[in-house]
Amino acid sequence: MKIPVFVSCPTTLNKAQNVSRRIIMNEIDRLSLEPRSLGRSDYPTELPFREVLLLAKHCAGGIILGFEQIHASKGTWKRGTSEERKSTKPISFPTPWNHIEAAILISLGLPVLVFREETISGGVFDAGVTDVFIHKMPTGSMAHNARTGLHEVILKWQAAVRTHYYGNKALI
Repeated sequence: MKIPVFVSCPTTLNKAQNVSRRIIMNEIDRLSLEPRSLGRSDYPTELPFREVLLLAKHCAGGIILGFEQIHASKGTWKRGTSEERKSTKPISFPTPWNHIEAAILISLGLPVLVFREETISGGVFDAGVTDVFIHKMPTGSMAHNARTGLHEVILKWQAAVRTHYYGNKALI
């Protein structure tokens, strides 16, 4: 039996993002973990917030995949305030669901693993916001030592997932 883990990931991805997602999904599959997420493995019958909470309660861990969903070539931060500043480069944003789902997973006390694309920041993707280390999103062209490092990160996380799962008889 595979252990369920919640995966926060947009349902629509570009080709490179799909490669990154597949790398992570292959790693968790090798470790006998079952990815669960709204819009992929589970489909809501009630309000999406409630469904995320119900699904997360039946999982023993979570992964947040911060992929670019919005790209802006320019923008203004804190417009109309004394701290207003113009962006000097394009800005990328993940789906807001990443932040919502991360907050739910963390509030449930689940082991959480966070990955982000290079251009993603803010909220759960900012270093020091949570006690979770933020990892670079894997790519299809990553070097062998980077793949080994990715495997080690996921292996360490899955140990915490298994500890949570087998220590919480309500999930079994």
